[in-house]
Amino acid sequence: MGEYIQSPFNYTGGKYRLLDQIMPFIPAGINCFVDLFCGGGSVGINVPAKRHIYNDIDKNLIKLYRYFYETKEEEIIEQIISVIRRYGLSESRKYGYKYFDCNSINGLSKFNRPFYLKLRDDFNTLKDTDDLYEVFLYVLIVFSFNNQIRYNKEKKFNLPVGKRDFNKNIERKVRLFTRKLKKQKAVFCAGDFRSLDIEKFENDSFFYCDPPYLITCATYNTGWTGSDDHDLFKFLDNLHRKGIRFLLSNIFTGKGKINKGLIKWAKKYNVHHLDNHYAYSSYHTIRDEKTTDEVLISNYEVTHG
Repeated sequence: MGEYIQSPFNYTGGKYRLLDQIMPFIPAGINCFVDLFCGGGSVGINVPAKRHIYNDIDKNLIKLYRYFYETKEEEIIEQIISVIRRYGLSESRKYGYKYFDCNSINGLSKFNRPFYLKLRDDFNTLKDTDDLYEVFLYVLIVFSFNNQIRYNKEKKFNLPVGKRDFNKNIERKVRLFTRKLKKQKAVFCAGDFRSLDIEKFENDSFFYCDPPYLITCATYNTGWTGSDDHDLFKFLDNLHRKGIRFLLSNIFTGKGKINKGLIKWAKKYNVHHLDNHYAYSSYHTIRDEKTTDEVLISNYEVTHG
């Protein structure tokens, strides 16, 4: 694994563990890099470009990006710790696990559960314009199950408490990610990919696309349909006609399912099959190479070496 910046968002389907395979396909000399489904931002944060656009349909996620981008590093850390102490959540980075009558194997969920639930209830009553909204959200993510982001039908954060807290490793991720993000000339957009006007982009732009996968069942993919796939293919075809390069991450086959529409559409472009001997997603499950065919699809030739 190269020396890449890790995202402080443990996002489902995050591409950090695939960066060694993805980065060689990213061309040099990008004017505007568009992370069309940015998620945790593992690709965008590591790609050199004159400008970056981070887009995601989750407006809360985009609010977090703006918060990290616009707030001073030390202020971010201080605000996170302030919320943790306000709710009496664990601080293993300072006291260790034994202090909270827990251990690193079983984690801190037993201690944190009542305090976490209070924080979650309070967050779900906030307006997204309230002070510290982003800090409350990030602390929730850190203390939630597998550090994920999930909402119910009422758009309330509904994940249960997790085993970990704001430890030294997560603090390091926040600091390094924030420093790198602040060095970029970045714009953050919360919207559907179909709302982007490609006529505003020059042909020295580059689009990286890691959409929800039609044939997988992660929370992130909920609501994504074959019609969405079709619209994305049309969007990418339009980029190609305009002379703009794109790289699409997706899956041809997985767990006995086949994305026939993707396979058919990809025939007009360059398909690169990835080595999937890696821990996929935050659940650390190893994907079966016999049933999973993860691919990168580009509309340009890639020269290695």
